[in-house]
Amino acid sequence: MERSGQPQQGRRRRIEELSRSSREKLLQSRDRMFSKLTSILQHAVEALAPSLPLQEDFVYHWKAITHYYIETSDDKAPVTDTNIPSHLEQMLDILVQEENERESGETGPCMEYLLHHKILETLYTLGKADCPPGMKQQVLVFYTKLLGRIRQPLLPHINVHRPVQKLIRLCGEVLATPTENEEIQFLCIVCAKLKQDPYLVNFFLENKSKSLMSRGALSVISEDDPKGQDPVSGDVSQCHQPQELSGATGVAHAESEEEPPHQMDDLNASLDDLSVTSLPEASAIRPNQDYNLVNSLLNLTRSPDGRIAVKACEGLMLLVSLPEPAAAKCLAQSTCLCELLTGRLTSLYKALPQSVDPLDIETVEAVNWGLDSYSHKEDTSAFPGKRALISFLSWFDYCDQLIKEAQKTAAVALAKAIHERFFVGVMEPQLMQTSEMGILTSTALLHRIVRQVTSDVLLQEMVVFILGEQREPETLSEISRHPLRHRLIEHCDHISDEISIMTLRMFEHLLQKPNEHILYNLVLRNLEERNYTEYKPLCPEDKDVVENGLIAGAVDLEEDPLFTDISPDNTLPNQEWICSPRASPDHPKNDGKTEVHKVVNSFLCLVPDEAKSSYHVEGTGYDTYLRDAHRQFRDYCAVCLRWEWPGAPKPLEKCDLEAAFFEGHFLKVLFDRMGRILDQPYDVNLQVTSVLSRLSLFPHPHTHEYLLDPYVNLASGCRSLFSVIVRVVGDLMVRIQRIQDFTPKLLLVRKRLLGLEPEGPIVDHITLLEGVIVLEEFCKELAAIAFVKFHASSTP
Repeated sequence: MERSGQPQQGRRRRIEELSRSSREKLLQSRDRMFSKLTSILQHAVEALAPSLPLQEDFVYHWKAITHYYIETSDDKAPVTDTNIPSHLEQMLDILVQEENERESGETGPCMEYLLHHKILETLYTLGKADCPPGMKQQVLVFYTKLLGRIRQPLLPHINVHRPVQKLIRLCGEVLATPTENEEIQFLCIVCAKLKQDPYLVNFFLENKSKSLMSRGALSVISEDDPKGQDPVSGDVSQCHQPQELSGATGVAHAESEEEPPHQMDDLNASLDDLSVTSLPEASAIRPNQDYNLVNSLLNLTRSPDGRIAVKACEGLMLLVSLPEPAAAKCLAQSTCLCELLTGRLTSLYKALPQSVDPLDIETVEAVNWGLDSYSHKEDTSAFPGKRALISFLSWFDYCDQLIKEAQKTAAVALAKAIHERFFVGVMEPQLMQTSEMGILTSTALLHRIVRQVTSDVLLQEMVVFILGEQREPETLSEISRHPLRHRLIEHCDHISDEISIMTLRMFEHLLQKPNEHILYNLVLRNLEERNYTEYKPLCPEDKDVVENGLIAGAVDLEEDPLFTDISPDNTLPNQEWICSPRASPDHPKNDGKTEVHKVVNSFLCLVPDEAKSSYHVEGTGYDTYLRDAHRQFRDYCAVCLRWEWPGAPKPLEKCDLEAAFFEGHFLKVLFDRMGRILDQPYDVNLQVTSVLSRLSLFPHPHTHEYLLDPYVNLASGCRSLFSVIVRVVGDLMVRIQRIQDFTPKLLLVRKRLLGLEPEGPIVDHITLLEGVIVLEEFCKELAAIAFVKFHASSTP
């Protein structure tokens, strides 16, 4: 009997538990139903009741919210089960309606009520306590809509910007919270308001010493006392400080004349009982609280939600562009923005696989920081490391755009941080290593970011990183003063052709950047004194020669045995275009047609006819280079116009011609490479000649003279581009005699390079034949550049 009684008791207990649980669920369901019915009835009453004056209606909704905290004992129910969201929405609508009904700039009684009774302070307190659950989200939405929908400036009011500043501190404390979307919307509307009126940012720059003093004097100074208020210093106290609730208390005191005393005591007690606990902060440490708007956005840039992170980046871009010097200084010195930019660049750079193909780095599609969305599954051209590469390039693009938009002080500070912590600290060791694979990958990455950078300030730091700051003429004994510059130039003549090509490409794109120091550091500083020339004062015989259309001291190469045969295809097209160039002290004014004709034909006739193959193939004449040369020279002139270069060479009488001439490390390597054009791979030759043609396009009189003037009187032991090519041609004339069927083989190789002939058996002396073709095309390109520059110099 006892055994049979025990199961019965167990069943009875379970039945009682089930019935108790059912009763609780029924009660909760009934409460929810009554709450909804109450809300419906309230809306119906409001719709049927006669419309109250706006201020009475506004006060009614606000008191309905405050009465909730007096009358409600259950603070666990979510805010969506209450009428609070509806009342807040009604308050906003009333404020908007009031503004629309009044003249522009006039503050209505409802807005006066909101400001005088410190409603935003009270809402901040309720939002921080998140009571009832979800209240923080409602408060953020209210602040966002208030700032966004009200046209009159609100932030200058202390009872607006102070609670806004406090609410800013709550944003970004914890990542991936349910309120993250509302937090970023709120922060972005604040940033937009500051962009409209930049001076308002001063209200959000907290004074550390004052904020620390205010924390120490809380027991003495009341927040309601105007003397204790500081429009700049903010409240940086932790949770459960008395002043956190002062906004709500202020509302209670302000309403004490309208409310019965016992009701106000109940409201104060309810607010004081709220559990205002501090949430654990995100892992980023805030060393300073001077610019909390930036700090909150920085935290949200690390959000797992990509949309939130992009919005935070947009907010930061708005803030750095503000013209206020105090804000720029505070941003650069008292926030973690520099650490964020450089830290993420470093981690993304280090995450790149060492085995990533340099060609993939070169050809990966253009990356915009806000559009960093990549799906490996949808990508038909995926390669190992593409996701990591796009992430790195995307963040670098953001840094570049941020610095481009930033106020000058902030831009310089951010760019210098990237220079010191990323370029020097991370990239330089990779570029200086000895592993060929490592050198190739790191140079490809450097080349990519050189191509990508658009900010003048960041470009300047990058140029100083690559080339150094030296501007005095180079000497052979001091070419390694800037180790990275020396190493990169040496890599242009590396034993690995891939490394040489990649480094030459990097320099080619660097020369296209709008920065005067690049050309000056690499070339111009060594040509300033024109000590590559030998000064010969004009004698009477020379003057007679000049009058006959020749330049004093020049060698007429058309009378040289090497250049007796001139093909009809090499004559100048449209000779009527050619006008007389400007006269200079060293090149007196003469017949421009004759001078241009002789300069251009000097280059066209450098390669003898037996070594030419272009006139056998249609569409490969000299004139094909004129259009490109004209476009490129016009682009270079537009870039160099602001550098105020002289229009004529420095007079030789003022030059220090006794100083020893050194063409500089960069030109030395290029000339050495050019001298070996007949023995180098085709791709290397293309890249060497491409860099030299870029240098020839610059509209500086010294580079033009040194690289494009065949008649310059070179001093003893000096060489120019023309003299280097002359030596190559002399070597070619000797070697041609040793190759059987040279001309047919040369034509076959050209047609194969143009895709006009299918690939077949390997041709003997293929490297030399390809070198001859590149040499011929390079001479035509130089002739076209010389012609375009002479024509441009004579055009008014």
